[in-house]
Amino acid sequence: MQVIRKWIQTIWIFLSNGFWGFPFTGNLYQGPLKVICSPGLNCYSCPAATTYCPIGSLQQLLLGIRFSLQTGSYYVGTFVVGGLGILGATFGRFICGWACPFGLFQELLYKIPTKKHSIPKTLRVFKYLFLLIFVIILPLLIVDQFGMGKPWFCKYVCPAGTLEAGIPMVLLMPDLRTTIGALYWSKILILTGFTGWSILASRPFCRTTCPLGAFYALFNRFSLIQLQFDKDACTNCKACHKVCPVEINFNETPASNECINCMKCMSEACKFDAIHIAIAGHRLGSKRKKVAIASPQ
Repeated sequence: MQVIRKWIQTIWIFLSNGFWGFPFTGNLYQGPLKVICSPGLNCYSCPAATTYCPIGSLQQLLLGIRFSLQTGSYYVGTFVVGGLGILGATFGRFICGWACPFGLFQELLYKIPTKKHSIPKTLRVFKYLFLLIFVIILPLLIVDQFGMGKPWFCKYVCPAGTLEAGIPMVLLMPDLRTTIGALYWSKILILTGFTGWSILASRPFCRTTCPLGAFYALFNRFSLIQLQFDKDACTNCKACHKVCPVEINFNETPASNECINCMKCMSEACKFDAIHIAIAGHRLGSKRKKVAIASPQ
């Protein structure tokens, strides 16, 4: 199952970043696919990007609301908000575990042999603060003389944008190097910090900072497709605790907002069929026979 997941993660990278003509055209892709919402965090300004970033689009919608009202152009943004809502309501954080390029980047870094560390649970709340403050409040409230705000998270924080767009654009367009300043280097520092942290701990950006993960987490308990727990089949062996990349105890907190639905607990740990996928409440697949536990002699 995990091999399949890695293949799907890789395929999503190429589906979201399928334009490889940039070195020859010198332009970003602006074709018809650019109106499609990428499920995972994927920078709009990446030279190869064929889709838009959901968080970037949400910020663009919010930062222009006051200007739109002042000019009499009432843009509701149903396409952006509706697209995000449909993805969240259908998949929840399955997107984080299966379709996010920056999530895969962190997973690959974590495979580098070194001593591993836990992430304090108290840091989980910060991703919700980034969603609320950097994605929603600041673009709405802090505006220029024309009533336009800024994409605060994309501009000042997002390490995925730096990796996918900031660095490649500077390498591919030498003229941009003259514009490099403190902002660029501060974002390089943020990316470097999360890169190093991802070697030492599992998915730190997803668990502490990602506003998209925070948004999808709000749907985890109600999404159409869920990873569900069969309490009657569980033997409390706690094998699922050991394999979870986000350090939750699935048998104790099923449908946790932190669960990225990677299915490691189901495919690698649980031997008693206590964890399964459900679509609209209906179990996917038939029940397997429970594995008997040999009593000690």
